[in-house]
Amino acid sequence: MPFPPINPIAFQIGPFAVHWYGLAYVVGILGWWQYSLWLTKKFPLIDRKMVDDYLVWAIVGVILGGRLGYVLFYTPSRYMANPLEIFQVWKGGMAFHGGLLGVVIATAIFTYRRGINFLNFTDLACCGVPLGLFFGRIANFINGEVYGRITDVSWGVIFPHGGILSRHPSQLYEAALEGIVLFILLGYGAIFTKWPQRQGLLSGIFLLGYAIARITAECFREPDAFLGYFAGGLTMGQILSFPLLVVGLFLIVRALFKRRECLNLL
Repeated sequence: MPFPPINPIAFQIGPFAVHWYGLAYVVGILGWWQYSLWLTKKFPLIDRKMVDDYLVWAIVGVILGGRLGYVLFYTPSRYMANPLEIFQVWKGGMAFHGGLLGVVIATAIFTYRRGINFLNFTDLACCGVPLGLFFGRIANFINGEVYGRITDVSWGVIFPHGGILSRHPSQLYEAALEGIVLFILLGYGAIFTKWPQRQGLLSGIFLLGYAIARITAECFREPDAFLGYFAGGLTMGQILSFPLLVVGLFLIVRALFKRRECLNLL
């Protein structure tokens, strides 16, 4: 099917243009904030004021980490030749793994300064992250970027910059897996189970779930032309996700066997 005629600019006032990509970040961050505030009643050690105070830290960590991660992991030579382009975030070019690292550093500083347990806080904070991932991937689709590999499936899309052949709408696959599925899983755990009592469990599930979703979706996504495939046919996204998988598994096992039998969670 042809790519839908969607303008990447949501609206424009004179020379000032607001892109869907930028709106995705705004909606994702605000959605995370409100959802986290609502979840505080399930996390007795975290109050609403902590979430309010943390919001600015999260924004700085996401933007700085996401941009620097893209520069360092994906296109270092391009930005070293044109360093001023590093600050042109409105043109796209954000890396989730870099944003995650930026948020982890910001959270570590924030929790240390406030005397809050790091994992207790990340268990709450991670639950709303899939909201941002969902809107970010939808914005990727609207921009016609990071599209999938060539396919003959009936739902394939002919992207404006992807040639004349139909391709997997891999952005929508990621929106479904990283966004909807992971949001439902973490929401179920946070609201209907005793998982919030198991320090680090929700954080581990988030990391493991994201890693599995990303590694799976990358099997359908066209790798960046300037990077291509690495050893074993792996993409950069898959390589960067494997450490998250390992850390996620570690946190889950640690949480389940730290004090009680895992059956006590039911």
